Amino acid sequence: MQATEELAPQAGVAPICEAIGISRASLYRRRRPHQPPRRPVPARALSESERQEVLQVLHSERFIDAAPAQVHATLLEEDSYLCSPRTMYRILAESGEVRERRDQLQHPRYARPELVATAPKQVWSWDITKLKGPVKLVYFYLYVILDIFSRYVVGWMIAEAENAGLAEQLIEQSCIKQGITPDQLTLHADRGSPMRSKTVAQLLAELGIDKSHGRPRVSNDNPFSEALFKTAKYRPAMPDRFGGVPHAREVFRGVFDWYNHGHHHSGIAYLTPAIVHHGRADEVLDRRHRARMAAYLMHPDRFVNGPPQRERLPEAVWINAPEKTTHQDAPGSTQRDPDDPEVVPGCRTYGSFTTPGVMPRELAAAPEAAH
Repeated sequence: MQATEELAPQAGVAPICEAIGISRASLYRRRRPHQPPRRPVPARALSESERQEVLQVLHSERFIDAAPAQVHATLLEEDSYLCSPRTMYRILAESGEVRERRDQLQHPRYARPELVATAPKQVWSWDITKLKGPVKLVYFYLYVILDIFSRYVVGWMIAEAENAGLAEQLIEQSCIKQGITPDQLTLHADRGSPMRSKTVAQLLAELGIDKSHGRPRVSNDNPFSEALFKTAKYRPAMPDRFGGVPHAREVFRGVFDWYNHGHHHSGIAYLTPAIVHHGRADEVLDRRHRARMAAYLMHPDRFVNGPPQRERLPEAVWINAPEKTTHQDAPGSTQRDPDDPEVVPGCRTYGSFTTPGVMPRELAAAPEAAH
């Protein structure tokens, strides 16, 4: 190309290109490098000052570890609208602050438990996890009971041992505190030793509570408790080790207060578990919708899909939802085959057994670790 450029003024472009064996188009393309056309900026796009404002909010200490969807939901509850969550992701991507998720391994299918909740206090999930103590090989144990519909932590305690007797006291006091009546609740857990103990099974029979267990070595059968432990243990203020049971209780008292009252959960329309558990979801969702509509009326061109729609809570929350067949509607659907039997809200159909019973009298003295 360099030789062609030097000889072309003397002998002409065509003879030189033919002698060297290159195309004239290649020479001309080299003279004028191709530049991709720049996409025009839409009229509805945020201005540079508005984009900087969004970045400042996302970088603030309050939202530095929150997902854009959670930031969006929190601001709407405060009658503030900056942009959509997708725009927040685009702004973060331009700053190199977004990365892709990894693919997840797909496990083979086995026979599995199927539980469904359509309201709070229908299905609870509980589990126990280890906490590192002050020195190696010393552990404390965190017991947590979670309502799968509202994601509300209804009971928890920390002890120095994994014990069926402690689990029995926590379950009984949580049921009394939440006003659980016989034949109302199903309690789901994995197949750990305290979960399958005769002590816990006898208590559930006395309370009229169905019990359910996941498959061996399948953590997917208890997803809500596992997700809660992941969220709690990865909090920025979580210490690597705990000095003792009082220290662990102090830390997790703050964690569960945040989780119940401050965490905008993606599975419940980015509401907090306390809002859903205590029946305030419609009030908050209406407030969010009013904030969106006010923003829409000011800048309708920024809402390319038309007026914003009001968010809704899931109609049903499943543990292992059944697969849709030709004679069955998808889980959570409001339509069903007229020949199918009516599905009663709750999960009594899927419990292992149903034993009538009465609520026991309250304990004379509540254990110190129960909350």
